[in-house]
Amino acid sequence: MLERALTGSDKYKRLLGGLLILMGLGFAAYLTQWEHGLMITGMGRDVSWGFYIAQFTFLVGVAASAVMVVLPYYVHDVKVFGKITILGEFLAIASVIMCLLFIMADLGKPMRVLNVLLYPTPNSILFWDMVVLNGYLLLNVFIGWNVLEAERKGTHYPKWVKPLIYLSIPWAVSIHTVTAFLICGLPGREFWLTAIMAARFLASAFCSGPALLILLALIVKKYTKFDPGMEAINKLLTVVTYAMLISVFFVILEFFSAFYSNIPSHMETLKYMFFGLDGKHALVPFMWLFVILAIAGVALLMHPNVRKNENLLIAACCCVFFSMYLDKGVGLIVGGFVPNMFGQVHEYMPTIPELMIAIGIWATGFFILSVLYKIAVSVKEEVGA
Repeated sequence: MLERALTGSDKYKRLLGGLLILMGLGFAAYLTQWEHGLMITGMGRDVSWGFYIAQFTFLVGVAASAVMVVLPYYVHDVKVFGKITILGEFLAIASVIMCLLFIMADLGKPMRVLNVLLYPTPNSILFWDMVVLNGYLLLNVFIGWNVLEAERKGTHYPKWVKPLIYLSIPWAVSIHTVTAFLICGLPGREFWLTAIMAARFLASAFCSGPALLILLALIVKKYTKFDPGMEAINKLLTVVTYAMLISVFFVILEFFSAFYSNIPSHMETLKYMFFGLDGKHALVPFMWLFVILAIAGVALLMHPNVRKNENLLIAACCCVFFSMYLDKGVGLIVGGFVPNMFGQVHEYMPTIPELMIAIGIWATGFFILSVLYKIAVSVKEEVGA
């Protein structure tokens, strides 16, 4: 089936060409980092996790969200998800690959990852994060490819795939749970020291990931002959609505716990993120944009006409996706380091090489996603014909 990725329309080829250019620019910036080290980034002693880990944290949730289509289709036999499930599984593959690339970028030199393999420490959450991420990637590759191949041949997928499908469901939850434990298991960073961190991660994952999947399904519907089905999209939108409401509720809980209980460390970080602290306010515009997009997203999702109007549907999903991105992919990680252990405010801003590397990794993910979707859509069109 791989040969299907080599043919396509001029738009498809231009898309891949544009992504290759961005990947090349990102790789050039990475070579600079390879030579000079992480000193070319905005990270330092006070903020040791920056843009790379923030992107990783967000994308783990996008990857985990595939369970929202896998669970109803394979376990509860909800037929309407039949067409969109493969899109969710392939989105998970691209997302996990981006996660791994951001980790490699954050390590400075990729050889350092061998320390985790050659000297495994099972008492470390980082070790288990490596296990669940790579395991989830392999599960989605095996499941997605074999199910698609069986569909192309007009047969049922092999029996040995079924146990992998059942295993992938709790595994999807585990990748984001373990990532949350990696963050909230650091007692020195009091802002992250909250029992609902894993719950926040899962709630945000189950709204941002499906929102992106809906947008991708609509793009596929518009530019190809394959229609994932509006019924599946509407059911997925219901998941997005409830998950978004829970995510907003969890953010409100953080504010209540910090300010009602008068917890200094939590209050100072939230003040820095939303109002500024000691004259420093780099995150304030991003966090208020998160608030605006979150409110707009909830308002649109609760509107009864959003399912009938494709433009409203796109606007709602964009608001949800980018609001969660700003919360987890910008604010959560960086905000946890400010103020530092001595109560001092040292701000972090990513450098141009850092941003170029991140853009290159995002382009790599979308390149892989485009190729996988081209294969999937070609098979679906062939079967439909």
